[in-house]
Amino acid sequence: MGKAHQLPDFPWDLLAPHSQRAAKHPSGIVDLSVGTPVDATPAVIQQALIQAANSPGYPTTVGTVELRESCSAWMQRILGATVGVDAILPTIGSKEFVAWLPTLLGLGPNDHIVIPLVAYPTYAVGAALCGARVTATDHPEAIDDAALIWLNTPGNPTGHVLSAERMNSIVEHARKIGAVVASDECYYELAWDTDPVSILHPSVSGGDHANVLAVHSLSKRSNFAGYRFGFAAGDTSIIKQLLEVRKHGGLIVPGPVQHAAAIAYGDDAHVAVQRERYRVRRELLKGALHQAGFTIDDSAAGLYLWATRGEPCWDTVSWFADRGVLVTPGDFYGVAGAHHVRIALTATDEAIGQVPVRLAM
Repeated sequence: MGKAHQLPDFPWDLLAPHSQRAAKHPSGIVDLSVGTPVDATPAVIQQALIQAANSPGYPTTVGTVELRESCSAWMQRILGATVGVDAILPTIGSKEFVAWLPTLLGLGPNDHIVIPLVAYPTYAVGAALCGARVTATDHPEAIDDAALIWLNTPGNPTGHVLSAERMNSIVEHARKIGAVVASDECYYELAWDTDPVSILHPSVSGGDHANVLAVHSLSKRSNFAGYRFGFAAGDTSIIKQLLEVRKHGGLIVPGPVQHAAAIAYGDDAHVAVQRERYRVRRELLKGALHQAGFTIDDSAAGLYLWATRGEPCWDTVSWFADRGVLVTPGDFYGVAGAHHVRIALTATDEAIGQVPVRLAM
């Protein structure tokens, strides 16, 4: 097989033995290893999907005007960014877009992609799919030949939030060298200790979206993961290029999902309810971890706690498994995470309520 297809093993498969051991706990496993929502999709969204269920024709790749207007209004309201409907592109969730953006941009073996030092694995997978070189660093300004620079703020797994000043510096560098900056902002509405800023905000972009893209998703903020919807927005010329390729590739969001997404982005009330659920779970887990001798680093936003006891991450994974709890080793996100574990807030109240007693064993 060619270089572009030499993909790494799916990392979570490596957790299987620890998952099996955790499942032997008398009360069963508490799985905090994957950030998949467990709470119900809000009724207003379910109803919207039902209303649009009669959908015999092909949907449009560009998305309905209703959908793009809803996304645009949300960005103005929540991000403080003005983005026209012609600069918005629906995606089949955000992971699909992260994995395929380098290919859709036409990048290949002669190109260089920069990703965060501790990063969601799919950024590197996207580089592998097109055969591009990849460098993991938190100092992309030091790379003068980058074609694509990925930012992730709020970050997964660390929950780190980049400042407007830091992001602006990266954007200015990218414009000098002709690179695209794509900012994965899927956890934007789940901030705890600091306020994130979008790459589309004037304090970062200077009011000009040239060379920049933001990626957003409904999966976490609306329990929409099973519906698969996200969108990219920013540089109109890049969005147009991506749209043309996606038309040919059949990368289209289903019509009923487009309508449900439009309703979801128009409703802030359900987000506040879900955010409060996560806040309560986060405080409970933080207390339990501190009592067990862990330090929590970063974790200013997002759905995870980035925790350490200063030992190799797999030793920590094993310690949790002995107590019936499954967590993610930090080295899934790069060698810099080798002494941390990622602990998700995405379990039921009942399951998370068991964690303090289990960790005190």
